[in-house]
Amino acid sequence: MSQQSQRHLRRHILAAATLAAVAVPGFAAERVNLSSLDPNRPVEGFIIAYKSGSPGKAADFQRRLDIAVGALGKRSLSIKHARSVSTGAELVETSRPLDVAEATTLMQHIAADPNVEYVEPNSIFHPALTPNDTNYPSQWGLHGTWGIRANTGWDNGYQGQGEVIAVLDTGITNHPDLIANLTTPRGYDFISNAATANDGGGRDSDPSDPGDWCSPNPSSWHGTHVTGIAAAVTNNATGVAGTAFRAKVLSARVLGKCGGTLVDIADAITWASGGVVAGVPAVGANKAGVINLSLGGGGACSSTFQTAINGAVSRGTTVVVAAGNSNADARNFQPASCANVITVGATTSAGARASFSNHGPAVDVAAPGVSILSTLNSGTTTPGAASYANYSGTSMAAPFVAGIVALMRSKPAAAPSPAGIESIIKANVTPFPIPPVPPIGTGIANADAATDATP
Repeated sequence: MSQQSQRHLRRHILAAATLAAVAVPGFAAERVNLSSLDPNRPVEGFIIAYKSGSPGKAADFQRRLDIAVGALGKRSLSIKHARSVSTGAELVETSRPLDVAEATTLMQHIAADPNVEYVEPNSIFHPALTPNDTNYPSQWGLHGTWGIRANTGWDNGYQGQGEVIAVLDTGITNHPDLIANLTTPRGYDFISNAATANDGGGRDSDPSDPGDWCSPNPSSWHGTHVTGIAAAVTNNATGVAGTAFRAKVLSARVLGKCGGTLVDIADAITWASGGVVAGVPAVGANKAGVINLSLGGGGACSSTFQTAINGAVSRGTTVVVAAGNSNADARNFQPASCANVITVGATTSAGARASFSNHGPAVDVAAPGVSILSTLNSGTTTPGAASYANYSGTSMAAPFVAGIVALMRSKPAAAPSPAGIESIIKANVTPFPIPPVPPIGTGIANADAATDATP
């Protein structure tokens, strides 16, 4: 472990009492997040946060981790500190994947120490994507009766000028309908696992999407599609229009082959909003006014997600997230269930709730999410030619709202806070033709009304 890691851990490590391999005390339960454990997905990493001022040294930290592992009775298993997380917590990794029972027991023994604030799995997240449907008119989501009415907002001069939208997704491909609207530099690749990254290495300064195929599924080019909805180049006589077409898009690659991890996503949220991530160059002038998270996983909002989101919001960045595509209560999914975000459900071109859209009190507002035409790539696994396609999902609904945030922020002299932006969007919607049951927010996001209401 490096000296820097030792200095950082010294502020967070454990007190003098040794963690014994005995029954886990009841008080540990409230500090263990088990809700996102998936019996079909083994766990290889855990995030541990320590209470401020906890004493100890790096060696103590490792020793206590070893004791916790010893409680499992698995002699072949080992655990080690991987790195510090931008949220102030620590990432630890095991020598092999653990099943739900092993992961549960290990987290309980780690949390038995009173200096542990919380421990949770480094969960895997995936693009919130539903198979496409090509029966809807092209880009009805921008200008149709039950679209977001971006066209009338554009007529008022609100087109996203001067704003940056961060898209945290699978990365970006070289699409001619996007290139002119990407930041310089284009962004950053936050995927730390070389196998998942699928580009020959871990984190680096190139957010290009090499393909995220995960057998038997081909590459989705999900980030390219989401980016086009948010801010495709417009008025160029080619392809599609974007919601905030005079904004720039900052690409943060967090989803690779078979998904991405909580730690990588959290670090990207911190970075895109202007926070500090060790080893990653500062975002500088490309700091995002809005972050789009068209991704999701199971469980209530993790402490790591919430801490990263709270940090972004404190720096003035609005966070927009997809509600998820499981036709279930969004409170059981993250980041849809997190506080201080705008959670977006999906509607059809008839203004009804999309059958797949998650729902319930965690959903703030709805936006078009069925048969949405946007930029894509024709490659099956690795990149091919630039193309266009219809996708459906709350992944498609979220960037419409992220684009609206950029439109609102581009209004001259406008300086609404993230909380103010959320309040304005929720209060200035197109009413549903028939209120959906279960509910998916206050109405359908309305770019024209929201920009007009922005002070």
